Amino acid sequence: MTVTAPAAVQAAAPAARPGGRLGTAHIVFLIVSAAAPLSAMVGTVPLAFAIGTGAAVPTAFLFAGATLLCFSVGYAVSARRTGGSGGFYAAIADGLGRPAAIGAGWLAVLAYNAATVGLVGALGYFTQLVLAAHGLDLPWQLCAAAGLLAVAALGYRDIAVSARLLAVLMVGEIGILAALDLAIAGRHGAAALPAAGISPSGALGAGAGVSLMFAFISFIGFESAALYGKEARDPGRSVPRATYVAVLLIAGFYALTSWEAVGAIGPDAVRDTAAAQQGDLLFGIGRDYLGGAGATTLQIMLCTSLFAATLALHSAANRYAQVLADDGLMPARLAALHRRHGSPHRASLAQSGLSAVVVAGFALAGLDPYADLTTSMLGLGTLGIVVLQAAAALAVLARARTGGAGWWQGVLAPLLGLLGLAATVVLVVGNFDLLTGSHHGLVSELPWAVPLVAGAGLLYALRMRATRPVRYRRIAAAHLPPRPRPRRTR
Repeated sequence: MTVTAPAAVQAAAPAARPGGRLGTAHIVFLIVSAAAPLSAMVGTVPLAFAIGTGAAVPTAFLFAGATLLCFSVGYAVSARRTGGSGGFYAAIADGLGRPAAIGAGWLAVLAYNAATVGLVGALGYFTQLVLAAHGLDLPWQLCAAAGLLAVAALGYRDIAVSARLLAVLMVGEIGILAALDLAIAGRHGAAALPAAGISPSGALGAGAGVSLMFAFISFIGFESAALYGKEARDPGRSVPRATYVAVLLIAGFYALTSWEAVGAIGPDAVRDTAAAQQGDLLFGIGRDYLGGAGATTLQIMLCTSLFAATLALHSAANRYAQVLADDGLMPARLAALHRRHGSPHRASLAQSGLSAVVVAGFALAGLDPYADLTTSMLGLGTLGIVVLQAAAALAVLARARTGGAGWWQGVLAPLLGLLGLAATVVLVVGNFDLLTGSHHGLVSELPWAVPLVAGAGLLYALRMRATRPVRYRRIAAAHLPPRPRPRRTR
C-alpha cells in the first residue's frame, strides 16, 4: 500500500463545502438504517428465542440498550472534544494516543468493509427468495449486483441524498413493525406483553450469554453518527443527540416487537416454534396478524431494510477510508472530496469495487451467498466493531481526569459501557461458530484478523514515531482538541 504525506492529499482534495446539510433527523436515519431493525427481527431474534433464553429475550435487548446508552454518554463527550467527526479513530486518538488510533482506524476499515460485503450477499440472497416466492426467478448474483450498483451510485453523491432515501425506507420499515405490534396488542390486549418477557430469572437462565450476544450485535452501526460531523449543520449538538435517539429507538423496537412476538406465540411455545420456523418466524406471525398483504409487505421491507443497511455501512466505511487517507495512512487518492457533492467519491468507488470483487469471488467458487458469504463477513465485521466500541469506551475513561466531563459522563457511564462491551467481545469470540453458523476451519480463524490488523497499525505507528516524527505528529491532528498553551512567566 502506497501512502503519501498529508500535504499531497490537500492538493488533490478540495475542502468540504461549508455549512453541512445533515441535521439530527438525517443522522438518526443513517445510523438506524445501519442497525437494520427488521433484518435483525428476521435473522437474530428467532435464533435468540431458539438457543438463547426463549421468552426472556426482550430483557436482553433492554439490557443491551441500557449498556449502549451508557456507552453513548461517554462517546458523546469524545465527539464534542473531537468536533463530532472521525468516529472511533478520533475518539481513540483523543484518549489512548496515536498508535492505538492507527490500529483502530485500520481495524475500522476492515470491519465496516467486511460488514458491507456481508450485507451485499444477504441482499442478493433474500431478494432472490422474495422474487421467487412471487413468480420471478432471478439469480442471487444479479440481485446482489443491482443492489451494489444502486449503493455505489448513491455513495458517490451528496450524503443528504442517501439520508433522504433512508428516511423513506426507515419510515416504511418501522411502520410495518409498528402495525404488527398494534395488531398483536389489539388481539391479545395485556396478554400481548406476558411477564415472562421481562423475567429477571428467565433472563439469567440457560442461554443468557447467547441472548446477550445476539442483542448487542443487533445494534451494530448505531455509533456511526460521529463519522458525519463534517457534513452536519451543528455537529456539537446533532451527533450526540442522534446517537441517543438511535439507541432508544432501536432498543425500544427490538424489545417491544420481540416481547409481543412472545405474546403472539405463547411463552411456553416460543422456543420450539422459533427452532422449527427460524427465519420464517416473523413472516408467519405477519401472515397470522396482518394477512397475506402484510406478510408480503414484510418480505419487501426486509429487502429494503438490507439495502438501507448496506448503504449506511458503505457510507461509514467510505468516511473511515477518507479520514485515514487524509492523514496519509491509506492511499492519498481516497482522501479526495467531490467538488460538487462534497462526498468521498473515490473512497466510495474503491469500496464498491472491493465489494464486487469479494462477492464475485464467492460466486465463482460456488459458495452459498448466505451460509458462506454473509455469515462469515458479517461475523468478522461485527466482532471488529464491538472491539472498537470497547476501545472507545476505554479511551473516554483514559481522558477522565483531563476531559472536562463529570463523574457520570467521564467515568461511571463509560465504565458500565466498557464492562458490557468487553463481555460481548468474549461472547462473540467464544460463540463465533454459532454466530456465523459455520464450523469451517477458515471461518473459525477469522477472529484472528482483528488483533493482527490492529497490531499492524500499532507497529506502523511506533515505527513512524521513531523514523518520521513530524509526520507522526500530524496523525489525527485535525480531530484532536488544541492543547492549552503554557503560561509565560515573568
